[in-house]
Amino acid sequence: MSESVAKSGHPKGLWVLFGTEMWERFNFYGMRAILTLFLVNSLMMKEEDASLIYGGFLGLCYLTPMLGGFISDRFFGNRNCILLGGLMMAIGQFLLFISASVFGNNISLATILMWSALGIIVFGNGFFKPNISSMVGSLYPKQEKSKLDTAFTIFYMGINLGAFLGQLICPIVGDVKVDGIRDIHAFKWGFLAASVAMLIGTVVFYVLKDKYVVTPEGKELGGLPSKNDTSDYEEGESQKAVFSKNALIGAVVAFIGLGLMFHYVVGQNFIYSLIYASGLSLAGLIISDTSLTKVERDRILVIYIVAFFVIFFWAAFEQAGSSLTFIADNQTDRNFFGYNMPPSMVQIFNGLFVVAFAVPFSMLWDYLRSKDREPISPVKQAVGLGLIALSYFIIAYNVKDLGNDGFLAIKWLILLYLIQTCAELCLSPIGLSLVGKLSPKRFSSLLYGVFFLSNASGYALAGTLGSILPATGDKFNKAKELGIDLQAVLDKTVTLTAEQVALLEQNQISTSNPVFAGFEIHNLFEFFMVFVILCGLAAAILLALTPKLKKMMHGVR
Repeated sequence: MSESVAKSGHPKGLWVLFGTEMWERFNFYGMRAILTLFLVNSLMMKEEDASLIYGGFLGLCYLTPMLGGFISDRFFGNRNCILLGGLMMAIGQFLLFISASVFGNNISLATILMWSALGIIVFGNGFFKPNISSMVGSLYPKQEKSKLDTAFTIFYMGINLGAFLGQLICPIVGDVKVDGIRDIHAFKWGFLAASVAMLIGTVVFYVLKDKYVVTPEGKELGGLPSKNDTSDYEEGESQKAVFSKNALIGAVVAFIGLGLMFHYVVGQNFIYSLIYASGLSLAGLIISDTSLTKVERDRILVIYIVAFFVIFFWAAFEQAGSSLTFIADNQTDRNFFGYNMPPSMVQIFNGLFVVAFAVPFSMLWDYLRSKDREPISPVKQAVGLGLIALSYFIIAYNVKDLGNDGFLAIKWLILLYLIQTCAELCLSPIGLSLVGKLSPKRFSSLLYGVFFLSNASGYALAGTLGSILPATGDKFNKAKELGIDLQAVLDKTVTLTAEQVALLEQNQISTSNPVFAGFEIHNLFEFFMVFVILCGLAAAILLALTPKLKKMMHGVR
């Protein structure tokens, strides 16, 4: 057994990438856990505005991998992009630390620093994300590609071990309450911890990459692109994309047209319109490549179809950092075996459950494969969508009679994260593996970028859906302290004076119920049922399409 192969049968390079991604996810999820609370409590933003910023930020983090994948494939290579992206994210987190340090004296400067930090993190993530995922698939020889589902599940455990640590440590140091009153100056320590974690991950990769991150033949993996290296291409496979001038012009026109449509017709903000238009126009450009064979085109279409349904999964899953965090903060009894958890820490159960169940799920797929009973990837993903619909149905039932004064028991949020973890393990690592199996080599990193665009679109939709969270109990109590019956205001049975309206806005309380797709959302039950319907329908349709998708995969499972 060579030095580059671990006893588990997987290359040691997998564990280097595992560790690098673990620290990067510590950085990202640790910051994500406290970001919306920082925006609302320190920078004095409304919850709905914080949700939209959160969704736009996450969406852009999964839009820029398109750019990072292109630059890697053409110019810098995977290794250099990973190092560049890691350093940029560490710098961005440090700027958030500064923002959270100065807001008390200059909230305008703090806000500018916050926007600058998020922008740097967005581009850093774009360089980092598609390249490390692409390298996982390249560690294995062609005859061992069947191990990719297992490899990506192990890799995904690294992602969530990092998420668990970040969601544990950053809230402990950054989301602090003393006698029930939040210390709005403590957020900076959470951002600093995230910055240090990213530096550790970058150094780990830099030190170990040359020895272990190598091809099955022992050659450097992810170096500068070589025009002469054809060893990893299938026999007869084209090594260069061929786009006509008309296709390139068409992609630009489609991007502009779609962006304008989403902004002016659908009513999406600039960032969300950019995300949706980028995904559709890039997908169209790739499929127009005249060098594609029928088999390649069919397989790419499978990636696109699956990516579309993934949007609905992430739109529901990513409520963790916005609406579910606000509910945990405002209307949840967070007593967990005598410990009153910070609201931002409740998300920790997702990372904890992934760490616990990633290996069992990996073993399950291996067992089913050995019995020739393993479901194809789209079936696994349909099951994941069905499970996330189930999780929201359970939580909707438990908030149905909660009223304005009742508190949700934390056990129901824990159960929600448990079910959503099982859904995630059926969908997310399997999707990454599917892209690795179906992508033509010349589009490897770029198609990972396209797949991440479906995540971006899901996060943008998550921001939109998070912003329709109706008033929770704390808003009714605050309005009562101000001498205003908020329920009567929302029911439109009373008329407010201009002074009362200004008073409610000053306390970040909306005077009307949110509306989604023409329907008014009156309470938390109706809010959660939106996710039940969206994900339930997506699961049913994807499952119905699987026989056709199986044919289009041409033998790839």
